[in-house]
Amino acid sequence: MTRTLFAAMALAGLTLPAIAVADTPPPANAQPLSRIIATVEGSAQNLAFIEDVSWDDDGYWEVEYRTTDGREVEIRVDPVTGQNR
Repeated sequence: MTRTLFAAMALAGLTLPAIAVADTPPPANAQPLSRIIATVEGSAQNLAFIEDVSWDDDGYWEVEYRTTDGREVEIRVDPVTGQNR
């Protein structure tokens, strides 16, 4: 039992870093995230607050925000131009 547990822990330790390495960063010519957020804040209608921002390996920022009337909105933002996709 102890060997099985140790083997499982060792295998998990070997596979987790491989998953983390698979993530692709924003391109070198991307705008700073702070500028992306400022653009969203300035252009979103009825924005109450930004709920989540995450980088998608497909090459865009995924921004989720709530509106003043409680709706959840999800947009995809180009990291270079700052425009919605």
